[in-house]
Amino acid sequence: MAALTKENVLIALRHVDDPDIKQDLVTLNMIQDIEIDGNRLKFTVMLTTPACPLKELIKNDCLKAIANYVSSEVEVEINMSSHVTSTRNNAPLLPKVKNIIAVASGKGGVGKSTVTANLAVALARSGAKVGLIDADIYGPSIPTMFNCEHEQPSIRKEGERNLIVPIEQYGVKLISIGFLTPAENATVWRGPMASSALKQFIGDTDWGELDYLLIDLPPGTGDIHLTLVQTVPVTGVVLVTTPQKVALVDAQKGLSMFMGPQINVPILGVVENMAYFTPEELPDNKYYIFGKDGGRKLAEKHKVPFLGQIPLVQSIREAGDIGYPAVMQDSITADAFKGLAQQTAQQVAIRNAQLAETKRVELKV
Repeated sequence: MAALTKENVLIALRHVDDPDIKQDLVTLNMIQDIEIDGNRLKFTVMLTTPACPLKELIKNDCLKAIANYVSSEVEVEINMSSHVTSTRNNAPLLPKVKNIIAVASGKGGVGKSTVTANLAVALARSGAKVGLIDADIYGPSIPTMFNCEHEQPSIRKEGERNLIVPIEQYGVKLISIGFLTPAENATVWRGPMASSALKQFIGDTDWGELDYLLIDLPPGTGDIHLTLVQTVPVTGVVLVTTPQKVALVDAQKGLSMFMGPQINVPILGVVENMAYFTPEELPDNKYYIFGKDGGRKLAEKHKVPFLGQIPLVQSIREAGDIGYPAVMQDSITADAFKGLAQQTAQQVAIRNAQLAETKRVELKV
């Protein structure tokens, strides 16, 4: 066995790989603050996200490596911390936001806003700094889902600029047209006005430091989508669909838009919402009333990650109506959304490690 020294500890931990990035923890600079006191060893593993689903696996692999390559007699204390990665280096707009994640769907009614709200809260509850822009200008639902539809954002002066201070609820910073107009009034705007509102939400809001800024896009492939990718570099897209054929046809159009050569925004993965119906009193029963595995097959067809299935449970609708996201409750639905957050954060980390720096789309249409 080797002596307990910092050098030997690092040699041992070079045998531990990050399962996603496929490089060892030392090369990735994930081992920090090594302290040795007699036979006691303490160090920090700096993960790429607080929502890492492989946290325990990495920790156990580190313990095995120390036992195998240094000594099994060493008393090891490992602090699992995180630093969210980013490719938005020196971005002129939103420089303190590490990752911008668009949540899109090909058609309405697939539960995109429900997925976005629960994904945001799940990431925040894992320890990440999260913001959410409700970019569905004509049908904003985020204020209702967060039980703050009667709130109004304040304004903060910064030099000559007036900055919108977002509403904060359940650990998530929020902005929506629903905070600025009466809920019962229709937003009757032409496309350029809606696009201008989105630009204001992005550039004139005091977001501060964020690990993830989620953009809840409207259904389809229109002005708002183009405005987003032309305004800021988007880290990646989460596509929400339901299993039935009519939803998958439209979801494929959404995939095609983002994956096309003119836009070329990475797809973080596909979420299959309402994947099956599960009665609350029979949690082990699954009824595939909208078809089976449509979202999974779409992901496989386009060789993009499949982020998971969200069941159709009555409590999801009830949670949305009362403004208390389902992920905050103790249920199979909460577990599904927590898993979605872990998978999404995992795919962001992989994307940032393997793909080039994000660029703003230059598109003239």
